[in-house]
Amino acid sequence: MNTFTDSVLTALNLVTSWDPTLWRVVARSLAVSATACLLAYGVGVAMGSWLAVSRFRGRGAVLLGLNTLLALPSVVVGLVVYLLLSRTGPLGFLGWMFSFQAMVLAQFILVVPVVTALTRQVVEDVERQHG
Repeated sequence: MNTFTDSVLTALNLVTSWDPTLWRVVARSLAVSATACLLAYGVGVAMGSWLAVSRFRGRGAVLLGLNTLLALPSVVVGLVVYLLLSRTGPLGFLGWMFSFQAMVLAQFILVVPVVTALTRQVVEDVERQHG
């Protein structure tokens, strides 16, 4: 057998045997994603709604920055979070390196621009249609 087939068979065996370690990893992953999405939802909806209804100098630059953040590579976010949370980084005193909080922070940074941009667009469309 080749390596790919071995890997698939091992994965299927872990899933069907209800391996406790695998399910702890799955639960942790779901908890991180759910926490990050809930936090990003709160921040993103507020920011997106505000951006949709407010007019100010520099709004175009803010929207350009927001749209640019939509293409932010996850590797870059991981590197920035790593540098921020490392012992010599500005947030190193928190001791979050390789923790649940660090994973939530990285995913939060990735999700906030998406929620903000979508909310801004929806609110602007509704405002345009209904005045």
